Order: sequence, then C-alpha cells, then structure tokens
Amino acid sequence: MDTTNFEKFEEKVVQINRVSKKTKGGNKIRFAALVVVGDRNGKVGVGPGKSVDVSSAIAKAVTYAKKRMINVAIINGTIPRDIRVKEGAAEIMLKPAPAGSGIIAGGAVRSVVELAGIKNISSKILGTSNKANNVYATFAALKKLGEE
Repeated sequence: MDTTNFEKFEEKVVQINRVSKKTKGGNKIRFAALVVVGDRNGKVGVGPGKSVDVSSAIAKAVTYAKKRMINVAIINGTIPRDIRVKEGAAEIMLKPAPAGSGIIAGGAVRSVVELAGIKNISSKILGTSNKANNVYATFAALKKLGEE
C-alpha cells in the first residue's frame, strides 16, 4: 500500500484507557488508545496504540491503522448482504438498509461504518458491550464482505 498520501483520512478515537503497572518504585502509568481511520469512500482501518502519554498513543494507533487498511464493499451506499460475525465475545450483525435509512448502529459500530463511507446500514451488537471488541468484530465483518 502507498503510505505517502495519508492526508485525506479522518480519525476517530474510540477508546482511551489509563493502565498502570505496579513496580518497586511505584505505579508506572501508560495509556492505550484505539483509533478508527477512514476516507468515507470505502477504505477503513483500525489500530491500537500504547505510550506514556495520550497524544503519542493516539499517533501510534493512527499509524498502525493506516498501515492496515481494508477496502469495503459498498453497493448503493450500503453493504451487499447480511453478515453476522463473532470475534471473541463480541458478536455483530450487519444488515443492508434502503436508501434514506441512515446509519442505525451503536457507538463502536457506528464509528467504523461512518468512516468506511457506508450511508445506510442497520446493525445489532449481540455479545459483549466492550467497545474495542465490537470495533474489531465490525472491522472483521467488513473485511469478510470485501473479500467476497
């Protein structure tokens, strides 16, 4: 993939976690970020990043997401068919919707679908409410549709 032209992509921070490691000298605090990157035209990527401060964790996540982007199959502003994907404890169901329906999706799914450029879709989160796993499950579903 050409890694030189990344200016046209939008980023959305889905989750930021403050994590700490217990050491002899005290707690060592770091940050973990999960970011979705897309061009709203059929390309989307998801990436995690970890660092001692939030801004560099987000920067690492964006770099990772841009390197691992996928092409999403979009037909008339929606996905080609129903799909149900289970990724860990997260289970996601995505259905194509008629024009004018808009994006009927929860926060984690919505962020991936919007940045992918899908205009009309209906979704249901069936498993866990963990944002990170739901983002990865949505990404896996869109990847599966793109490979067909």
